[in-house]
Amino acid sequence: MAEITKDMTIGQALMANPEIAPVLMEAGMHCLGCPASQGETIEQAAMVHGFEVEDLLAKVNGK
Repeated sequence: MAEITKDMTIGQALMANPEIAPVLMEAGMHCLGCPASQGETIEQAAMVHGFEVEDLLAKVNGK
């Protein structure tokens, strides 16, 4: 399983590890397949949804 980084787009992260989808959904990212998410990085998404990027990365990377 590839490690998810803050610079990956949501689309790249999901391709690298589709099992993170429920974690992202739980964080309020309900539009994982919409066009905007394909160009939005994990860091940008964390900011928009009020999360510290390091906390979100820890969750998606299982740490």
